[in-house]
Amino acid sequence: MTAAITSSSNEKVKYIRSLERRAARERERRFVVEGTRLIEEALRAHATPAFALYTDAFAGRPDGSPLLGRLRDAGALCESIEPRLLASLADTTTPPGILAVVPFAATPAPAHPTLILVADGVATPGNLGTLLRSAEAAGADLVLLTPQTTDVFGPKVVRGGMGAHFRLPLVRDLDWPAIAERLRGLTVYVADAGGPLAYDAMDWRQPAALIVGSEAHGPSEPARALADASIYIPMRGETESLNAGVAGSVILFEAARQRRLCVAAAS
Repeated sequence: MTAAITSSSNEKVKYIRSLERRAARERERRFVVEGTRLIEEALRAHATPAFALYTDAFAGRPDGSPLLGRLRDAGALCESIEPRLLASLADTTTPPGILAVVPFAATPAPAHPTLILVADGVATPGNLGTLLRSAEAAGADLVLLTPQTTDVFGPKVVRGGMGAHFRLPLVRDLDWPAIAERLRGLTVYVADAGGPLAYDAMDWRQPAALIVGSEAHGPSEPARALADASIYIPMRGETESLNAGVAGSVILFEAARQRRLCVAAAS
């Protein structure tokens, strides 16, 4: 049995630390995932990890040894590491006992998407992660991200996405002419707290795109110019607006509801 990694000078430890920086992630085309669920999602999507580091306690868990076996069968190098050192590498408060370095997801975009989410300068990682998770759950088949949007492969976004990175086609760093080309033929809605039209009064049964803008500044001017309609979420009480993650989720699930009813009516 190979001795556990105990030094912060270990090359794999230093490599993982380097991936805390967006520039390094872009250069290496890799990012870090933590925990059984995200690693299983990566394996299911055939995104074979370059390597994984785990604690002996994790290896002794009922789910630990089988996952390590699957990783090794897939060709990933698995090495034991001291818990204190793994904790220093983890982004979570309570480290799950295993983390892995995986390649950028490369899910192909559909030829004719019918529901697209556009993240327009969404800056908070938690909000973007929520949007990805909701988009995948609501049946969106493509996500477009502007250059002003926070890094989709950052650790908090990855954790919030709960595996959506491995199931959703993600197209990053698109300028507005490229986005407009992608949205050609779709009805484009922009979420705007000051918009004139209620989100649930729209017909989401047809091919559509939803643009969700910055938490601080709302949708950008190019987003407003591209949109066919500006929509808002009616609310009671004194709340002025919802955060980007919640607002986008509410609207996406309205689209899912209408489409589900349409399918039920046709069957």
